[in-house]
Amino acid sequence: MPLTNFPNGVTSFGIPMVMPGVPIPNVNGKVLFVDGTYGADGNKGTDPKLALSTIARAIALANPGDTIFVFPKVMAATDTDPGSYAESVTIDVPQVSLLGVARGRTQGGLPQLKVGTTTTSPIITVAAPAVLIANVGVNGAGATGGGILFDDDGGATGSSFGGAVTNCHFKNCKGSTATNAATGGAVQLSGAPFQIYIGKNRFYNNVGGIVLLDTSNAVPQDVVIEGNRFGGEAASTDVDIYGAGGSGFGVGLTIFRNVFEEKPALGSASTARWMDLTGADGGIVAGNFFGEDLTHGSAGTGSFIPATVNFSGNYDAGGLATTA
Repeated sequence: MPLTNFPNGVTSFGIPMVMPGVPIPNVNGKVLFVDGTYGADGNKGTDPKLALSTIARAIALANPGDTIFVFPKVMAATDTDPGSYAESVTIDVPQVSLLGVARGRTQGGLPQLKVGTTTTSPIITVAAPAVLIANVGVNGAGATGGGILFDDDGGATGSSFGGAVTNCHFKNCKGSTATNAATGGAVQLSGAPFQIYIGKNRFYNNVGGIVLLDTSNAVPQDVVIEGNRFGGEAASTDVDIYGAGGSGFGVGLTIFRNVFEEKPALGSASTARWMDLTGADGGIVAGNFFGEDLTHGSAGTGSFIPATVNFSGNYDAGGLATTA
């Protein structure tokens, strides 16, 4: 039976179309719908016409294996900023998929989360394993807790291993210090969240892009950062990938086929580099593209990459990127 698309992007089976390249979640659990324009939290949420109005309510109703679809808020022709879900949420249910109904990987094409007032909490905290987040926009303006946090203390109170973030748009995310990515950024890892995939996202004007926060727990292992684009205004960013928190990344770190635009040059920046992987215990940086002809390595002007991390097959404005 062919699928029939409705104007809101929902098929005749009630399942929104998933963008090419975005994993299709396991939908053997129930499917919940969130619509911040037309929904209501008193609804059941199991049908697009009975959608919930908040993401937090959908998470509260979710069980392991469930999928939550979030619709963008409706905009007027004269709007200059998308309507936002003004929520800080915690996903503490294992194996949940949080998927936006997207019209492209842009700020206006994705359902956007933006708290709108100053908060020290991350906009999304992942505190359960095997959570997929895809097709959402995260705007950190007005917040000092960063965008998405994978929080893992080794299972004492929670874990977030096996998580994935893909096809999302991050903007204006920062931590408590607006010039130091070490305090927070767009996607943050705390503790030991191993086997994390961060791929095909757009990072724009964030103080920190991907940030390993200070931690006394075991270091994150098997973290894959692949196919992302980092950029915006160089004066808005301290570092695109910060891995010097705590003891650094563990083994299995893979940074592959990402695009880094201008070298970060935030005023009073603490790092002002594309990457700082100080302390990393192995891994590889390969197939990446850098927008300026600078060096990398333990004394690099473009990135701090220790000798424990293999650096090969990367290119910049001068050709094959070199180490120093």
